[in-house]
Amino acid sequence: MLRRINDALPGLIAGILLYGFLIQVTGVWFVSDKAGYSIGLWYGIAIAIGMAINMAMVIYDVMGTRDDSKHLRNVVAAKSLLRYIVVAVLFAILGYFNFGNLFTAFLGVLGMKASAYLQPLLARTGLRMFGYEEFSEGSSTPLKIAEK
Repeated sequence: MLRRINDALPGLIAGILLYGFLIQVTGVWFVSDKAGYSIGLWYGIAIAIGMAINMAMVIYDVMGTRDDSKHLRNVVAAKSLLRYIVVAVLFAILGYFNFGNLFTAFLGVLGMKASAYLQPLLARTGLRMFGYEEFSEGSSTPLKIAEK
Protein backbone atom coordinates (compact mmCIF):
# COMPACT_ATOMS: atom_id res chain seq x y z
CA MET A 1 0.00 0.00 0.00
CA LEU A 2 2.77 2.45 0.91
CA ARG A 3 4.57 1.79 -2.37
CA ARG A 4 1.49 2.99 -4.30
CA ILE A 5 1.85 6.40 -2.64
CA ASN A 6 5.60 6.70 -3.16
CA ASP A 7 8.22 4.14 -4.22
CA ALA A 8 10.70 5.36 -1.59
CA LEU A 9 8.26 5.43 1.34
CA PRO A 10 8.68 1.80 2.53
CA GLY A 11 12.46 2.23 2.52
CA LEU A 12 12.16 5.52 4.39
CA ILE A 13 9.96 3.93 7.06
CA ALA A 14 12.30 0.94 7.35
CA GLY A 15 15.20 3.37 7.83
CA ILE A 16 13.30 5.25 10.54
CA LEU A 17 12.61 1.97 12.37
CA LEU A 18 16.24 0.86 12.01
CA TYR A 19 17.39 4.23 13.37
CA GLY A 20 14.97 3.86 16.30
CA PHE A 21 16.26 0.38 17.06
CA LEU A 22 19.89 1.57 16.99
CA ILE A 23 19.20 4.57 19.24
CA GLN A 24 17.23 2.31 21.60
CA VAL A 25 19.90 -0.34 22.05
CA THR A 26 22.79 2.12 22.33
CA GLY A 27 21.26 4.75 24.58
CA VAL A 28 19.05 2.86 27.01
CA TRP A 29 22.09 1.63 28.95
CA PHE A 30 23.22 5.15 29.86
CA VAL A 31 20.02 6.55 31.44
CA SER A 32 18.40 5.94 34.79
CA ASP A 33 14.79 6.33 33.53
CA LYS A 34 14.78 3.55 30.95
CA ALA A 35 11.00 3.53 30.52
CA GLY A 36 10.82 7.29 29.92
CA TYR A 37 13.71 7.04 27.47
CA SER A 38 12.03 4.25 25.50
CA ILE A 39 8.55 5.77 25.53
CA GLY A 40 9.87 9.14 24.38
CA LEU A 41 11.99 7.60 21.64
CA TRP A 42 9.24 5.44 20.17
CA TYR A 43 6.75 8.31 20.50
CA GLY A 44 9.12 10.35 18.34
CA ILE A 45 9.61 7.45 15.91
CA ALA A 46 5.83 7.15 15.53
CA ILE A 47 5.62 10.90 14.85
CA ALA A 48 8.41 10.61 12.25
CA ILE A 49 6.61 7.77 10.47
CA GLY A 50 3.37 9.76 10.50
CA MET A 51 5.16 12.79 9.08
CA ALA A 52 6.77 10.70 6.33
CA ILE A 53 3.42 9.20 5.31
CA ASN A 54 1.76 12.62 5.39
CA MET A 55 4.49 14.19 3.25
CA ALA A 56 4.24 11.37 0.71
CA MET A 57 0.46 11.75 0.56
CA VAL A 58 0.73 15.52 0.03
CA ILE A 59 3.24 15.00 -2.78
CA TYR A 60 1.02 12.32 -4.34
CA ASP A 61 -2.06 14.57 -4.16
CA VAL A 62 -0.27 17.59 -5.57
CA MET A 63 1.36 15.67 -8.41
CA GLY A 64 -2.00 14.20 -9.41
CA THR A 65 -3.71 17.54 -9.92
CA ARG A 66 -3.59 19.92 -12.85
CA ASP A 67 -4.14 23.11 -10.96
CA ASP A 68 -2.26 26.38 -11.24
CA SER A 69 1.08 26.57 -9.49
CA LYS A 70 0.12 29.34 -7.04
CA HIS A 71 -2.76 27.30 -5.66
CA LEU A 72 -0.56 24.21 -5.36
CA ARG A 73 2.10 26.17 -3.49
CA ASN A 74 -0.56 27.39 -1.06
CA VAL A 75 -1.90 23.85 -0.55
CA VAL A 76 1.57 22.46 0.12
CA ALA A 77 2.40 25.33 2.50
CA ALA A 78 -0.88 24.92 4.40
CA LYS A 79 -0.47 21.16 4.75
CA SER A 80 3.15 21.56 5.86
CA LEU A 81 2.15 24.14 8.45
CA LEU A 82 -0.64 21.88 9.70
CA ARG A 83 1.82 18.96 9.94
CA TYR A 84 4.20 20.99 12.12
CA ILE A 85 1.36 22.28 14.29
CA VAL A 86 0.27 18.67 14.90
CA VAL A 87 3.86 17.75 15.83
CA ALA A 88 4.06 20.71 18.24
CA VAL A 89 0.75 19.68 19.85
CA LEU A 90 1.96 16.08 20.20
CA PHE A 91 5.17 17.30 21.86
CA ALA A 92 3.14 19.55 24.16
CA ILE A 93 0.99 16.58 25.18
CA LEU A 94 4.10 14.52 25.90
CA GLY A 95 5.60 17.35 27.97
CA TYR A 96 2.39 18.18 29.82
CA PHE A 97 1.58 14.62 30.88
CA ASN A 98 5.27 13.75 31.37
CA PHE A 99 4.94 10.14 30.26
CA GLY A 100 8.13 10.14 28.21
CA ASN A 101 11.38 11.96 27.66
CA LEU A 102 11.04 14.99 25.37
CA PHE A 103 14.68 14.87 24.29
CA THR A 104 14.47 11.27 23.13
CA ALA A 105 11.16 12.06 21.38
CA PHE A 106 13.05 14.75 19.46
CA LEU A 107 15.78 12.21 18.67
CA GLY A 108 13.07 9.91 17.36
CA VAL A 109 11.69 12.59 15.05
CA LEU A 110 15.23 13.16 13.76
CA GLY A 111 15.07 9.56 12.58
CA MET A 112 13.23 10.80 9.51
CA LYS A 113 16.20 13.00 8.58
CA ALA A 114 18.71 10.24 9.22
CA SER A 115 16.66 7.79 7.18
CA ALA A 116 16.25 10.25 4.31
CA TYR A 117 20.00 10.83 4.13
CA LEU A 118 20.83 7.13 4.39
CA GLN A 119 17.98 5.85 2.20
CA PRO A 120 19.97 5.66 -1.06
CA LEU A 121 22.77 3.76 0.68
CA LEU A 122 20.35 1.41 2.45
CA ALA A 123 18.41 0.80 -0.76
CA ARG A 124 21.59 -0.01 -2.69
CA THR A 125 22.85 -2.31 0.06
CA GLY A 126 19.48 -4.02 0.46
CA LEU A 127 19.16 -4.59 -3.27
CA ARG A 128 22.56 -6.23 -3.47
CA MET A 129 21.91 -8.29 -0.36
CA PHE A 130 18.71 -9.75 -1.87
CA GLY A 131 20.24 -10.40 -5.30
CA TYR A 132 19.01 -7.38 -7.23
CA GLU A 133 20.96 -5.06 -9.46
CA GLU A 134 20.69 -1.31 -9.17
CA PHE A 135 17.72 0.47 -10.71
CA SER A 136 17.97 0.75 -14.47
CA GLU A 137 17.56 4.15 -16.11
CA GLY A 138 13.92 5.11 -16.46
CA SER A 139 12.69 2.23 -14.30
CA SER A 140 11.28 2.37 -10.81
CA THR A 141 11.74 -1.34 -10.14
CA PRO A 142 15.04 -3.13 -9.55
CA LEU A 143 16.28 -5.78 -11.95
CA LYS A 144 16.88 -9.32 -10.69
CA ILE A 145 20.40 -10.61 -11.26
CA ALA A 146 20.35 -13.61 -13.58
CA GLU A 147 20.92 -16.93 -11.84
CA LYS A 148 24.11 -18.71 -12.90
